[in-house]
Amino acid sequence: MYSRNINPPENKSFFLFGPRGTGKTTWVRSKFPSAIYLDLLESGLFNDLMANPQRIENFIPKDFKDWIIIDEVQRVPEVLNEVHRLIEKYKYKFILTGSSARKLRKTGQNLLAGRALTLWMHPLTVSELSGDFNLDHSLVYGNLPCAYLEKDPKRYLESYVQTYLKEEVQAEGLTRNLSAFYRFLEAASFSQGSILNISEVARESAVERKVVENYFTILEDLLIAYRIPVFSRRSKRRLILHPKFYFFDTGVYRTLRPMGPLDMPEEASGSSLETLLFQELNAINDYFNLGYKIFYWRTSNNVEVDFVLYGARGIKAFEIKRTGKISSGMLKGLRSFSGDYPESKAYFLYGGERRMHQDNIEIIPIKDALKGLKEILEL
Repeated sequence: MYSRNINPPENKSFFLFGPRGTGKTTWVRSKFPSAIYLDLLESGLFNDLMANPQRIENFIPKDFKDWIIIDEVQRVPEVLNEVHRLIEKYKYKFILTGSSARKLRKTGQNLLAGRALTLWMHPLTVSELSGDFNLDHSLVYGNLPCAYLEKDPKRYLESYVQTYLKEEVQAEGLTRNLSAFYRFLEAASFSQGSILNISEVARESAVERKVVENYFTILEDLLIAYRIPVFSRRSKRRLILHPKFYFFDTGVYRTLRPMGPLDMPEEASGSSLETLLFQELNAINDYFNLGYKIFYWRTSNNVEVDFVLYGARGIKAFEIKRTGKISSGMLKGLRSFSGDYPESKAYFLYGGERRMHQDNIEIIPIKDALKGLKEILEL
C-alpha cells in the first residue's frame, strides 16, 4: 500500500470523503487496525441499520476507547443521528467514510454540526507514488491506486466506470435513464479542461438541458467531477464567466473519452496534462490545509491561465504545456495576469529539462514542478 499524505486528527471524529477507488477503506483499515469496522456495503448490516439505526450501539463494547469506522456512511444517512448521540453520551471516536455527500445533504443531515472534521481523499499524488511515478502512465491511466497496481490498468478503468454507474448512479436511483447518462458522460468528456457549455453537451448527448444540468450536479455530488470558476477579483478586463470542467482523474477521463480516426490524440493528451496538474493542486491543497481556492482565468479575447490559486498565502498562477521548447506566445497569459496582479507568482510548467526565468515567470520542468508542488504552494 502507498503511504498517504492525509493527517487525521488524534482524538476527534472525522468524515473521510472521496470517490470510489481512491483507497479510503484500505487506508482506514491499515491506519486504525484496532478499530471496530462496520461496512454498509455489507447487505446484512445495511438492512439492520436501515430498519433501526439505533442498533449501531449494539456493535460497540461498553467503555470502548478506540476508533469506530463506518464505511460508506451515505448509504444510511439516518445513522448520523445515532453517531451524534453516541459522541455526546460516550465520547466515542468515529471515522465516517463516504463516496458521496448527496444523500447526506438531501436528507438534511448536518454532518454532526462540527463534532467531526471533514477530510478528503484524492487519487495518488506524485509524492505518494514516489519512485513509482511515471508521467506517461499517469497521463493515460491516471493515479487511482489500482491503475498503478493492476497488470491491466485499461481493463480496470473500464470496469471502474461500469461499476460506478451501476453501484452509485443506478443503485441510488440518481437517474432512471442510464443510456442517456452514458451519452452524457461521453459528451461531457469532450469538455475536459474546457469552458463548459451545457447547451452544447445537451445537444451532443440528445438530452434536455435541465436534465444535463442535473447530471453535472450528480457528478459533483459523487466527487468525480469539478467545475472551476473564473478568477475575477479586482478584474481589469472583460472575462469569460462560464466555469471550466474536469473529471477528477486523468485515467477516468481518458476511459470515458472516445477516440476514433477523427479524434486528434494531442487534444486528449493536452487535457490529460491539465487534469494531472489540477488533481495534484487539489490534493495538496486539501492534505496540507493550505486554504487556497482554485480558479482559472480567461479574458473575452481568449487570453488564458490554466489555474489560479487564491488564499491567505497569496496568488499563484500556473500554465502547463508538454512542449520542450518555449515560445513567447506561450507566456502571454501569465504575462497578462501578472500585469493585472503584480502581487501574484507565476509558474510555467513545460516538458524541458532546465529551470529558467523570463520576466517574473518561473519556468520549471513538469516532473520537477509536480514533485515540488507542496513547496511551491507553501511559499
